[in-house]
Amino acid sequence: MSLLKKAVKAVHVPWLDSLASGERDPFKILVSCILSLRTQDKTTEEASARLFDLASSPPEMAALSQGKIEKAIYPVGFYRIKARTIKTLSETVAGRYEGKVPDSLDELLKLKGIGRKTANLVITLGFGKFGICVDTHVHRIVNRWGYVRTRTPEETEFALRERLPRRYWRELNGLLVAFGQNICKPLSPFCSACSLKSFCGKVHVTRRR
Repeated sequence: MSLLKKAVKAVHVPWLDSLASGERDPFKILVSCILSLRTQDKTTEEASARLFDLASSPPEMAALSQGKIEKAIYPVGFYRIKARTIKTLSETVAGRYEGKVPDSLDELLKLKGIGRKTANLVITLGFGKFGICVDTHVHRIVNRWGYVRTRTPEETEFALRERLPRRYWRELNGLLVAFGQNICKPLSPFCSACSLKSFCGKVHVTRRR
């Protein structure tokens, strides 16, 4: 973990981590995470800013029309579906949870359109609690290292909960997203410049730089 932190120190930090470091607002983290799915960081940041200028709380967001949310978040990927999800979950949080995003994994997973990745990110970045957010970068890299041997991100999450010391859970996703975007790339990783190469099993790596 020490080497991993040094490796990503000079590279781009995922925008959601930057948002959480400046303002720990679970609702904004939740909405921004939904917007970020299959969308580049810069587009997510700009769309989030436009949307939060219109509404920054569950009741305010629930009061917006789906069309207005769509217009604010365009051109994020699947913006119509995401607008519907954001409006529905805002209505649920405003009503069932009295305007406060739930702070437990089980309750977050009850929200329509929220999976384990998003729920764990809200737990860690929004509330500062222990959770393990596993996206494609985390799943790919820990399997590439040979640290776990799993087939799906969900299997990876549970394997890491068993093996990874709890003190590293919250920061793992941010570190591996930055590492995966800049060094340990999916198709042709920069193995020659990687300070972790002696610990890496290079599982399924067929091309490298």
